[in-house]
Amino acid sequence: MSTYDEVFENNRRWVRRWNEQDPKFFERLAQEQHPNFLYIGCSDSRVPANTVMGLEPGEVFVHRNVANLMVNTDVSSHTVLEYAVDYLKVDHVVICGHYGCGGVSAAMQSKDLGGTLNSWLREIRDVYRLYKDELDAIEDEEERRDRLVELNVREQCVNLIKTATVQRAYLSRGAPTVHGWVYSLEDGLLRDLEIPFEELLEEVREVYRLE
Repeated sequence: MSTYDEVFENNRRWVRRWNEQDPKFFERLAQEQHPNFLYIGCSDSRVPANTVMGLEPGEVFVHRNVANLMVNTDVSSHTVLEYAVDYLKVDHVVICGHYGCGGVSAAMQSKDLGGTLNSWLREIRDVYRLYKDELDAIEDEEERRDRLVELNVREQCVNLIKTATVQRAYLSRGAPTVHGWVYSLEDGLLRDLEIPFEELLEEVREVYRLE
């Protein structure tokens, strides 16, 4: 594990590498950004967005929180969404969970985790409630947790589609599309859950239509 001082030395080496590869890189980066993706992922330190996506600085706008949630009352995530969609004009919004998620594991425990955590992780417990029959039928605890990871990603995608920001932008310019991914810590691969975006959009708009 790096010490505090080593972080600054690492930063200097990183800058030197970029300057050797592309002397104009930081000059261009300082001018503007044109990311094509908004990535909403878990705060887990083992899942760095740019790295797992193979993208460089400036190519992905990132928001992270515990268990990659898109909560209706969370001003922070909705501010990020609005800025990315309305001002940066991203074409893709991704909810990315990961197998072995500690937040999902904690939500599956029947115990008091503290005021703020209880409130936050209740969102995942609500997902469990929606899919209780399917999840309770899975005997292996690890498999049940990983299935909840996938279902949580799907429901957070639905939460995204409910927003006026996504509905308005998609109806006016045909973007963004919402995607659900899961990252595997064991092999480093991203898995596309193939969320049926347009189908879910039509389904959601029957109730959450915002003209």
